Amino acid sequence: MTIKPGQAALRRGRVSEPGRIYIVTCVAWNRSPAFRHYLHARMAARIIHERKTWGDAECMAWVLMPDHWHGLVRVGDEDLSKVIHRLKSRIAKAFRKDGRQSPLWQKGFHDRALRAEDDVRAAARYIVANPVRAGIVERAGQYPYWNAVWL
Repeated sequence: MTIKPGQAALRRGRVSEPGRIYIVTCVAWNRSPAFRHYLHARMAARIIHERKTWGDAECMAWVLMPDHWHGLVRVGDEDLSKVIHRLKSRIAKAFRKDGRQSPLWQKGFHDRALRAEDDVRAAARYIVANPVRAGIVERAGQYPYWNAVWL
Protein backbone atom coordinates (compact mmCIF):
# COMPACT_ATOMS: atom_id res chain seq x y z
CA MET A 1 0.00 0.00 0.00
CA THR A 2 1.31 3.46 -0.92
CA ILE A 3 0.75 6.15 1.69
CA LYS A 4 0.05 9.59 0.27
CA PRO A 5 1.20 12.66 2.17
CA GLY A 6 -1.27 15.18 3.51
CA GLN A 7 -4.94 15.00 4.35
CA ALA A 8 -5.72 12.33 1.77
CA ALA A 9 -3.65 9.88 3.81
CA LEU A 10 -5.87 10.54 6.83
CA ARG A 11 -8.97 9.48 4.88
CA ARG A 12 -7.50 6.38 3.24
CA GLY A 13 -9.03 3.29 4.77
CA ARG A 14 -11.24 5.25 7.18
CA VAL A 15 -14.17 3.20 8.38
CA SER A 16 -16.85 4.39 10.76
CA GLU A 17 -18.50 1.64 12.79
CA PRO A 18 -21.81 2.30 14.57
CA GLY A 19 -21.38 2.28 18.34
CA ARG A 20 -17.58 2.57 18.12
CA ILE A 21 -15.76 5.23 20.16
CA TYR A 22 -13.14 7.38 18.45
CA ILE A 23 -10.53 9.84 19.63
CA VAL A 24 -10.75 12.73 17.17
CA THR A 25 -8.51 15.75 16.56
CA CYS A 26 -9.47 18.75 14.43
CA VAL A 27 -6.87 21.45 13.82
CA ALA A 28 -7.42 25.17 13.23
CA TRP A 29 -6.38 26.60 9.86
CA ASN A 30 -2.58 26.85 9.71
CA ARG A 31 -2.52 26.03 13.44
CA SER A 32 -3.63 29.58 14.17
CA PRO A 33 -4.74 30.15 17.78
CA ALA A 34 -8.35 30.78 16.69
CA PHE A 35 -9.73 29.83 20.12
CA ARG A 36 -7.20 31.71 22.28
CA HIS A 37 -9.55 34.62 22.98
CA TYR A 38 -12.14 33.64 25.57
CA LEU A 39 -15.08 34.97 23.53
CA HIS A 40 -14.13 32.74 20.59
CA ALA A 41 -13.52 29.75 22.85
CA ARG A 42 -16.87 30.26 24.60
CA MET A 43 -18.67 30.57 21.26
CA ALA A 44 -17.16 27.27 20.08
CA ALA A 45 -17.78 25.58 23.46
CA ARG A 46 -21.48 26.46 23.33
CA ILE A 47 -21.76 24.76 19.94
CA ILE A 48 -19.81 21.72 21.16
CA HIS A 49 -22.28 21.40 24.08
CA GLU A 50 -25.39 21.63 21.90
CA ARG A 51 -27.09 18.28 21.40
CA LYS A 52 -28.01 19.06 17.77
CA THR A 53 -24.31 19.34 16.92
CA TRP A 54 -23.92 15.60 17.43
CA GLY A 55 -27.00 14.08 15.79
CA ASP A 56 -27.16 10.46 16.94
CA ALA A 57 -23.51 10.51 18.04
CA GLU A 58 -22.35 11.30 21.58
CA CYS A 59 -19.43 13.50 22.51
CA MET A 60 -18.22 11.78 25.66
CA ALA A 61 -15.28 14.08 26.42
CA TRP A 62 -13.62 17.04 24.72
CA VAL A 63 -11.13 19.84 25.12
CA LEU A 64 -10.81 22.98 23.03
CA MET A 65 -7.19 24.07 22.83
CA PRO A 66 -6.12 27.45 21.38
CA ASP A 67 -5.40 25.90 17.96
CA HIS A 68 -7.24 22.56 17.90
CA TRP A 69 -10.02 20.41 19.35
CA HIS A 70 -9.84 16.87 20.76
CA GLY A 71 -12.89 14.75 21.36
CA LEU A 72 -13.96 11.30 22.42
CA VAL A 73 -16.93 10.53 20.18
CA ARG A 74 -19.22 7.50 20.13
CA VAL A 75 -20.88 7.32 16.71
CA GLY A 76 -24.41 6.15 16.12
CA ASP A 77 -25.67 5.20 12.67
CA GLU A 78 -24.23 8.34 11.09
CA ASP A 79 -20.71 8.19 9.67
CA LEU A 80 -17.98 9.79 11.82
CA SER A 81 -16.95 12.02 8.90
CA LYS A 82 -20.45 13.52 8.74
CA VAL A 83 -20.54 14.07 12.49
CA ILE A 84 -17.20 15.89 12.51
CA HIS A 85 -18.10 17.85 9.39
CA ARG A 86 -21.25 19.10 11.15
CA LEU A 87 -19.25 20.08 14.26
CA LYS A 88 -16.66 22.00 12.24
CA SER A 89 -19.30 23.61 9.99
CA ARG A 90 -21.43 24.85 12.87
CA ILE A 91 -18.43 26.42 14.62
CA ALA A 92 -17.10 27.93 11.36
CA LYS A 93 -20.53 29.40 10.59
CA ALA A 94 -20.63 31.09 14.00
CA PHE A 95 -17.15 32.51 13.42
CA ARG A 96 -18.15 33.82 9.96
CA LYS A 97 -21.22 35.44 11.51
CA ASP A 98 -18.83 37.06 13.99
CA GLY A 99 -16.74 38.48 11.12
CA ARG A 100 -14.08 35.87 10.38
CA GLN A 101 -13.23 35.72 6.69
CA SER A 102 -10.40 33.20 6.51
CA PRO A 103 -11.02 29.46 6.91
CA LEU A 104 -11.32 28.26 10.50
CA TRP A 105 -10.35 24.59 10.17
CA GLN A 106 -7.79 22.54 8.33
CA LYS A 107 -9.40 20.05 5.97
CA GLY A 108 -10.01 16.60 7.39
CA PHE A 109 -9.37 15.35 10.89
CA HIS A 110 -7.39 12.65 12.65
CA ASP A 111 -9.17 9.77 14.34
CA ARG A 112 -8.28 6.61 16.20
CA ALA A 113 -10.83 3.98 17.09
CA LEU A 114 -10.70 2.64 20.62
CA ARG A 115 -10.44 -1.11 20.94
CA ALA A 116 -12.73 -3.13 23.18
CA GLU A 117 -9.93 -3.55 25.73
CA ASP A 118 -9.14 0.20 25.84
CA ASP A 119 -10.17 2.09 28.96
CA VAL A 120 -12.63 4.78 27.81
CA ARG A 121 -12.27 6.84 30.98
CA ALA A 122 -8.48 6.79 30.66
CA ALA A 123 -8.86 8.08 27.09
CA ALA A 124 -11.14 10.85 28.39
CA ARG A 125 -8.63 11.78 31.11
CA TYR A 126 -5.88 11.91 28.47
CA ILE A 127 -7.98 14.25 26.32
CA VAL A 128 -8.94 16.68 29.08
CA ALA A 129 -5.35 16.75 30.37
CA ASN A 130 -4.11 18.33 27.13
CA PRO A 131 -3.92 21.86 28.60
CA VAL A 132 -1.76 20.50 31.45
CA ARG A 133 0.65 18.76 29.06
CA ALA A 134 0.77 21.95 26.94
CA GLY A 135 1.77 23.98 30.01
CA ILE A 136 -1.31 26.21 29.85
CA VAL A 137 -2.51 25.25 33.35
CA GLU A 138 -1.23 23.14 36.24
CA ARG A 139 -4.47 21.14 36.71
CA ALA A 140 -7.19 20.25 34.19
CA GLY A 141 -9.86 21.83 36.41
CA GLN A 142 -8.21 25.22 35.93
CA TYR A 143 -8.91 25.15 32.19
CA PRO A 144 -12.48 26.18 31.29
CA TYR A 145 -12.95 24.70 27.80
CA TRP A 146 -13.51 20.99 28.33
CA ASN A 147 -16.16 18.57 29.47
CA ALA A 148 -16.77 14.86 30.02
CA VAL A 149 -19.98 12.88 30.50
CA TRP A 150 -18.69 11.50 33.81
CA LEU A 151 -18.97 14.84 35.61
